[in-house]
Amino acid sequence: MSLVVRNLSAAYGRAPVLFDVSLDVAPGEAVALLGRNGAGKSTTFRALIGLVKARSGVLKFDGRDLLKLSTHEIVRLGLGYVPEDRRIFGDLTVSENLEVGRRPPRADAPHWTAEKLNAIFPNLAELSHRPGARMSGGEQQMLAIARTLMGNPSLLLLDEPSEGLAPRIVEQMIAAIHEVRRQGLGLLIAEQNLAFARLVASRVYVLEKGAVRFAGTMAEFDADPRVRDAYLAP
Repeated sequence: MSLVVRNLSAAYGRAPVLFDVSLDVAPGEAVALLGRNGAGKSTTFRALIGLVKARSGVLKFDGRDLLKLSTHEIVRLGLGYVPEDRRIFGDLTVSENLEVGRRPPRADAPHWTAEKLNAIFPNLAELSHRPGARMSGGEQQMLAIARTLMGNPSLLLLDEPSEGLAPRIVEQMIAAIHEVRRQGLGLLIAEQNLAFARLVASRVYVLEKGAVRFAGTMAEFDADPRVRDAYLAP
């Protein structure tokens, strides 16, 4: 399923936070949403999933208008969301966390089972009986993604998936993203880590102060260092 966003504006109460954001994600495509801390990446995701109220614009998923739907209705349509803080159940084991996320198969999305996910995230297979609270940050990130995939989404929002992870875990995360994309899943990935984004995404949007400042291919982005220096440099 494709995601189409046009001129999306949103606010926290009376405070505007997003300004005419437009972006697209096609089935099987990985797209990066880049920006510094506070640029509006997480807010964009929360607006897409219905956790922040949109003021205006167009937000469609597989042609369905999302603006009037609640969060649980949006998720049922097949839009998966892995927040930056992961939100796994610390007192449940890995296997139990995966069961919590289980949903019936969808005709228009890859069908994920615990066995398939253990093949993509081998660490989880080794830790199937470990409580989530006793896992490392990288292992928890893998579990959060795997649990969301158990809902068989057709498009996945990943918020800062590489943040704070050891290099070895980052490599596994990159391989996992490529594998789920090969299965036909679309991904919109919010990141500050440009090196990571280059390895997983073919297109990029750059956010600054809640507005899109650049949209293009990763090659076009790399060919214009002024964009990187203006919106991503520390």
